[in-house]
Amino acid sequence: MEDSITIVLDSREVLSGVCGANDGNLKVIEGSLGGRIAARGNEIRLEGVDEAGARRFRTMMDNLIAAVREGQSPSPEYVQALAGVLPSFGTKNRSLEGPEEGQEPEEGDLSLKTGPELMREALIQIPHGFNRVFPRTKNQARYIQGIRSHDITFCVGPAGTGKTYLAIAEALRMVLSKAVRKLVLTRPVVEAGENLGFLPGDLTQKINPYLRPLYDAMESLVPYETIRRMEETRSIEIAPLAYMRGRSLNDSMIILDEAQNTTKEQMKMFLTRIGQGARAIVTGDITQIDLPKRIDSGLLHALSILSGIEGLHVAYLNTADVVRNPLIKKIIQAYDNEKK
Repeated sequence: MEDSITIVLDSREVLSGVCGANDGNLKVIEGSLGGRIAARGNEIRLEGVDEAGARRFRTMMDNLIAAVREGQSPSPEYVQALAGVLPSFGTKNRSLEGPEEGQEPEEGDLSLKTGPELMREALIQIPHGFNRVFPRTKNQARYIQGIRSHDITFCVGPAGTGKTYLAIAEALRMVLSKAVRKLVLTRPVVEAGENLGFLPGDLTQKINPYLRPLYDAMESLVPYETIRRMEETRSIEIAPLAYMRGRSLNDSMIILDEAQNTTKEQMKMFLTRIGQGARAIVTGDITQIDLPKRIDSGLLHALSILSGIEGLHVAYLNTADVVRNPLIKKIIQAYDNEKK
């Protein structure tokens, strides 16, 4: 049986923000829910859906209205992401690997909020940035909230799940809003199946090829002039992992990328560099370890012995969280299936 639902908004400004430019947001909602949407006066009406579709529509509209009233300007991409988290709406995260279905969130725990609410609160507004950055999945939203509420955050997941991109976005927000003094970027210098040989130049020039993915993320988030100015004022520091021993990094956001390629000794050394007022984000893909076969991954070892420590958060992303390109999900699944 088909159902219909009408949402009445209290102002033209809210209506305009919810609908988006040229009703772009409504078109995304219509595409995700089916049915027909019409906006007349201060009303938005959805027809031709079942009862479940009407409930989803109400949930989406409530969250879009709340976002507009908080001063945000929801885009079609934001609405698409909002639609993506609705299947897990109302579930509870009882494990680090994801929520169990059919369970309600506990009041006051940010990590257990409903998907749309958590996604809205996890939005990243970078000062002088190109656009707002928002999580596309519930797991990504929990990852961002984990960074904000813990001193050390581990994020483990396959390629394309936003591990590095979201870490860079949140770190830039913290540095450019003066919440911390600087951003420290580091990566283990391990080649992915190729021997690149001697690299010319000074230490910074030698390490730059390994940190290029981090710079790619920054350049997509803020103007190049902002990055250059941060480098000149030492608000961004390149810190080769091999040269961090003995340091104490205070009042900083520290990102260790490709952490699956650290040794146990390197991981211990890195984690013990974190000083007062600092936060660390450790990202890695445990399916792509490039270390020699007889050397254990420092990331795997750390996850096995540290996950119960208070103040430390572990976020697990999976193929459902891949946002880089829809084809990436199929590629990852094909490789996973081949191993079975």
